[in-house]
This record gives sequence, C-alpha cells and structure tokens, in this order.
Amino acid sequence: MINKGLFSSASVHWETPEALYRELDKEFHFDDDPCPLYGEGGLDRPWGKRIFMNPPYGREISKWLLEAWKLSVVGNRIVVCLIPSRTDTKWWHEYVMKADEIRFLRGRLKFSGAKNSAPFPSAIAIFGSLATVNGKH
Repeated sequence: MINKGLFSSASVHWETPEALYRELDKEFHFDDDPCPLYGEGGLDRPWGKRIFMNPPYGREISKWLLEAWKLSVVGNRIVVCLIPSRTDTKWWHEYVMKADEIRFLRGRLKFSGAKNSAPFPSAIAIFGSLATVNGKH
C-alpha cells in the first residue's frame, strides 16, 4: 500500500523558516507580506513594493502566483515567493515559468513549527527585479 502522505501535504499552511526569511530579507528588504495569517484577505488589499509571499499551498496557489506576476509586470514591484517545487502542475507552467528567477532549494525545508522536514521540495520564484523597483531599468 502506498502512503498518500508522501505525495501530498496534510495542510496548505506552511510557516516560513525564520532563517530563510532573514536571508531573503537581507537581499530584498521586504516591506510587505500579504500572507502572514495564512493568506486570509491578502488578495483583497494593496501590496507593498518589495513583497515576500509564502502563499497557501492548496488549490488557491495559482491565484497568488497570478497576482505576483501581474504586480511585477504592471506594478513596478518585486515579489519573492516561497512555493513547493511542483514542476508538473498547471500553475507552475502558467505562472512560475514567467518568473524573472527561480531558485531551487537544496534538500527539504523544515518549516517553522513542524516536527519533520516537508514532504516536498521547495523553490523561490522571484517576479520582478530590484533594479525595476529601485527605478534603475
């Protein structure tokens, strides 16, 4: 019998590891996180200029990635997304492949508050660039 837990997560909410956030914040100097309360209401409010986003990992993830891409294209913003590396999904090909940069994380993350490492690999998708946000094209 196959353990279905190996192929899916029990939750759509995975709290960002503090060390990873600090490392990215040193590079990007975030001024917003629309997902601090598991994404509740984050799509219904304006976002900052330098955004960190760890969206809910369920079916709604495509809405968050669409917003990240749109804001980077028309909103002069940079959106740094911590996401599961699901290269076989529709949302990956529709949105993540439009990212300006994709960083694959080595190994499996141990999310804050979790006993074990995640059952999936992770990636950082970066929409937009610091040069654009800083007004240097």
